[in-house]
Amino acid sequence: MLHPIGTRQQRTIARTAEVRGTGYLTGATVRLRFLPAAPSTGVVFVRTDLRQRPAILARVDQVTGTARRTTLGRAPAEVGLVEHVLAALAGLKIDNCRVEVDAPEPPGLDGSALGFVQALNIAGVVVQSATRPIYRVARSVVVRSGRASLACHPGEDDALTLSYFLDYGYPSPLGRQVHTEVLTPGNFIRGLAPCRTFLLEQEVAELVKQGLGSRTTPADLLVFGAHGPIDNRVRFANEPARHKVLDMVGDLALLGVDLVGHVVGCRSGHPLNVELAGELYRQLQAAVPCRMAA
Repeated sequence: MLHPIGTRQQRTIARTAEVRGTGYLTGATVRLRFLPAAPSTGVVFVRTDLRQRPAILARVDQVTGTARRTTLGRAPAEVGLVEHVLAALAGLKIDNCRVEVDAPEPPGLDGSALGFVQALNIAGVVVQSATRPIYRVARSVVVRSGRASLACHPGEDDALTLSYFLDYGYPSPLGRQVHTEVLTPGNFIRGLAPCRTFLLEQEVAELVKQGLGSRTTPADLLVFGAHGPIDNRVRFANEPARHKVLDMVGDLALLGVDLVGHVVGCRSGHPLNVELAGELYRQLQAAVPCRMAA
């Protein structure tokens, strides 16, 4: 069960910020705008290209897909690849934000959250009157699928620590990697935000067959061939493991509260990230059904 251990003041951005770029999946030129939002709004994606401008709350019960990315809402009112945007907001502790996007995905940028972080830092942050609860797990919560696992353990302090063990097995061009990060805005900016999406060369070929990534090249993100990154170089020796931690931050932000503990992933991805967030969300609903239903 999750136990409340305190609160902090909610935060939003001081002014509108904009990011433009190419969508990885659609190849479309995409415009995304971050706008300030009222206390207790949460993060809301708005599809400005659709006539009714549907709004989709970034909460785990709105997730409709986890295949290689996290998708919110249902077609046509859906937004995919939201994890990097959510990670940027969560990493900077921005709780309330309206995210307007004129495509079914945000700009891909370089496959990291850095461009979103830079725009949000320029916009600035405003502390709001309402508070955001902070919860700690009383005992370990573990989800598994095959050889992959993801767990949230009680922490030894009042921080959220995230660890990831990457192991693609032999003969993958990616060796075993591990990364641990204590989540603070400074640590996120320096150690996680610049870390890019990565793919194996054969995975790219399969996506191209599906008609995806028509305007994306290996120079736009990390593609690993038999001898390492193709037409690119890593920013950290363990950049893929760091990116997995970044994805964990974005997906766990769908919980809607601050979490204290130690989250440990092994070979896990978006499906287990969302499954863990869903289990914790159910525990929150059981503890405070009235507040979570609001």
